[in-house]
Amino acid sequence: MWYEILPSFGVMAVCLMIPGIATTHIHRFTNGGKEKRSARSPWQWSLIQRDIRVSGTGKHFDAKVSVHISIGRQRAEMQLLPAQLICEA
Repeated sequence: MWYEILPSFGVMAVCLMIPGIATTHIHRFTNGGKEKRSARSPWQWSLIQRDIRVSGTGKHFDAKVSVHISIGRQRAEMQLLPAQLICEA
Protein backbone atom coordinates (compact mmCIF):
# COMPACT_ATOMS: atom_id res chain seq x y z
CA MET A 1 0.00 0.00 0.00
CA TRP A 2 0.93 3.68 -0.14
CA TYR A 3 1.87 3.89 3.55
CA GLU A 4 4.73 1.41 3.08
CA ILE A 5 6.83 4.23 1.60
CA LEU A 6 6.64 6.38 4.76
CA PRO A 7 9.49 4.71 6.72
CA SER A 8 11.81 4.92 3.73
CA PHE A 9 10.84 8.54 3.15
CA GLY A 10 11.52 9.33 6.81
CA VAL A 11 14.98 7.75 6.67
CA MET A 12 15.84 9.64 3.50
CA ALA A 13 14.62 12.95 4.95
CA VAL A 14 16.74 12.50 8.09
CA CYS A 15 19.81 11.55 6.06
CA LEU A 16 19.41 14.67 3.92
CA MET A 17 19.00 16.96 6.96
CA ILE A 18 22.03 15.72 8.91
CA PRO A 19 24.74 17.42 6.75
CA GLY A 20 23.04 20.83 6.87
CA ILE A 21 22.56 20.75 10.63
CA ALA A 22 26.07 19.42 11.21
CA THR A 23 27.58 22.16 9.03
CA THR A 24 25.81 24.86 11.05
CA HIS A 25 27.10 23.45 14.33
CA ILE A 26 30.64 23.06 13.00
CA HIS A 27 30.69 26.71 11.85
CA ARG A 28 29.45 27.88 15.26
CA PHE A 29 32.09 25.79 17.03
CA THR A 30 34.94 27.08 14.87
CA ASN A 31 33.80 30.75 15.00
CA GLY A 32 33.62 31.09 18.75
CA GLY A 33 29.89 30.42 19.01
CA LYS A 34 28.88 32.94 16.33
CA GLU A 35 27.26 32.39 12.96
CA LYS A 36 29.37 32.09 9.83
CA ARG A 37 30.10 35.40 8.10
CA SER A 38 30.26 35.63 4.36
CA ALA A 39 31.51 38.50 2.24
CA ARG A 40 29.46 38.79 -0.92
CA SER A 41 30.41 42.38 -1.61
CA PRO A 42 33.60 44.43 -1.26
CA TRP A 43 32.00 46.38 1.61
CA GLN A 44 31.37 43.20 3.64
CA TRP A 45 34.92 42.03 2.90
CA SER A 46 36.33 45.32 4.18
CA LEU A 47 34.29 44.95 7.37
CA ILE A 48 35.71 41.49 7.99
CA GLN A 49 39.24 42.77 7.36
CA ARG A 50 38.59 45.64 9.79
CA ASP A 51 37.40 43.20 12.45
CA ILE A 52 40.58 41.16 11.99
CA ARG A 53 42.73 44.27 12.50
CA VAL A 54 40.73 45.62 15.44
CA SER A 55 40.49 42.33 17.35
CA GLY A 56 44.26 42.04 17.73
CA THR A 57 44.05 38.24 17.62
CA GLY A 58 43.88 37.85 13.84
CA LYS A 59 40.36 36.37 14.01
CA HIS A 60 37.31 38.25 12.78
CA PHE A 61 34.99 36.70 15.35
CA ASP A 62 36.86 37.96 18.45
CA ALA A 63 34.98 41.07 19.52
CA LYS A 64 36.90 44.03 20.87
CA VAL A 65 33.78 46.10 21.68
CA SER A 66 31.69 45.43 24.75
CA VAL A 67 28.19 44.10 24.22
CA HIS A 68 26.83 46.61 26.73
CA ILE A 69 27.41 49.50 24.33
CA SER A 70 25.02 48.13 21.70
CA ILE A 71 22.44 47.09 24.31
CA GLY A 72 22.48 50.58 25.84
CA ARG A 73 21.85 52.16 22.44
CA GLN A 74 18.96 49.80 21.76
CA ARG A 75 17.35 50.69 25.08
CA ALA A 76 17.76 54.40 24.37
CA GLU A 77 16.11 54.00 20.96
CA MET A 78 13.23 52.07 22.48
CA GLN A 79 12.50 54.98 24.84
CA LEU A 80 12.23 57.48 21.97
CA LEU A 81 8.87 58.29 20.51
CA PRO A 82 8.18 57.04 16.98
CA ALA A 83 8.19 60.62 15.65
CA GLN A 84 11.67 61.15 17.04
CA LEU A 85 12.91 58.01 15.29
CA ILE A 86 11.55 59.24 11.96
CA CYS A 87 13.26 62.62 12.34
CA GLU A 88 16.53 60.92 13.35
CA ALA A 89 16.65 58.79 10.21
